Amino acid sequence: MKYPPIFTDDFVVFGILMIILGFVFYTSSSENTFWKKFYTFIPSLLMCYLLPSILSSLNIISPEWNVMGPDGNFVMDDNMKPIVAKLAIYKVASRLLLPAALVLMTLSIDIKALFSLGNKALIMFFTGTIGVILGGPVAILIVSVFSPETVGGAGFDAVWRGLSTIAGSWIGGGANQTAMLEIYQYNQEKYGAMVLVDIVVANIWLAIILFGIGKKEVINRWFQADTTAIETLKEKVSTFTASVSRMPSVKDYMIILGITFGAVGLAHWGSRVIPDLLISFIPAVGDPSGMLSTFGDSFFWMITIATAAGVALSFTPVKNYEGMGASKLGSIFIYILVASIGMRMDLSSVMSNPGLIVIGLIWMCVHVTLLIIVAKIIKAPFFFFAIGSQANIGGAASAPIVANEFHPSLASVGVLMAIFGYIIGTYGAILCALLMEIVSPGNM
Repeated sequence: MKYPPIFTDDFVVFGILMIILGFVFYTSSSENTFWKKFYTFIPSLLMCYLLPSILSSLNIISPEWNVMGPDGNFVMDDNMKPIVAKLAIYKVASRLLLPAALVLMTLSIDIKALFSLGNKALIMFFTGTIGVILGGPVAILIVSVFSPETVGGAGFDAVWRGLSTIAGSWIGGGANQTAMLEIYQYNQEKYGAMVLVDIVVANIWLAIILFGIGKKEVINRWFQADTTAIETLKEKVSTFTASVSRMPSVKDYMIILGITFGAVGLAHWGSRVIPDLLISFIPAVGDPSGMLSTFGDSFFWMITIATAAGVALSFTPVKNYEGMGASKLGSIFIYILVASIGMRMDLSSVMSNPGLIVIGLIWMCVHVTLLIIVAKIIKAPFFFFAIGSQANIGGAASAPIVANEFHPSLASVGVLMAIFGYIIGTYGAILCALLMEIVSPGNM
């Protein structure tokens, strides 16, 4: 049961998040010696993420809470379950601002230069996927040595069934997570603990990734990475932006926003029509426990269509609006999304399910260790390391955030791999679940 936070109004909380973003950007550009030293160690993007999470941990703001009645007791529904109130900020940011950002940041994409990045990005992506598949059974094996009850359970209460939903989320996304819940029928009353592990561990790792971006030059030297292709792409985009750059007018902004949110509207329309159309021809698409369930997920199609719209517009004169700050506007939307994601991270919840959190942390360590080993062997840039991980763990919500921090022109790399993760997520999660079932106590 979570008590209502101090601020429960969407508009008030949004104002608080915007104040945080303004504060971070003001201090990060300050000439003050303290702030210069501070941001030398803590990247500004990480601060945009951490400050909302601190407020959430102190229950000043919160993405959701249990409703309390005038008598001070929690309000229950007809099934005697607590009624939960939720803020709409994250939903708006992920369903409206995220697709808008994807359109804006792919307007100036150079497809030929994008493909010239080579195969290291794909290698790191699949390494991240394999890390998730192997990490689950390894975590169960390790924890079973000192706490077998934590990874035990029988029937539909078996912990490996619940962990399979995390595997679905960490390889693909929400649709894959739901598919695994349907396939393995984990006890719904205990499912909330798995969602908590998913959010807490994934967000801790995202924070570490954001911190690492500030040290990317050091990390690239340690990997002995060749960043030539990445720098070439960034330079081409920057040169193009400079060549079409001019002072934007209100008319320009209105045209940019019209095109952007028109594409977002198209993405939302398609995300409703396409699944229904597919289900009418291929009923298996509508089965949440089916292998094709991803193609029936509206979020998958929303992201795919928004990205495709941005890429298509890059072949038209609309591309020139990059010179009027299209990608900068997209970055603003991304930062709002970062703050809303940070608000979902309650640091105090880390100890609410310590056993399961330990499993999640060990699991994540396997994923990260494998990425480090492969990155070192193939001399992959930290960009590919970060995107290879977040395209799996965070999906389309966080992969573009991370990619955008390297350069707006690279955001499309993250989202394209995240879309691929949605497609293979259920298959990879099923393999992971089978391995976890084999190594679970009582099955060995």
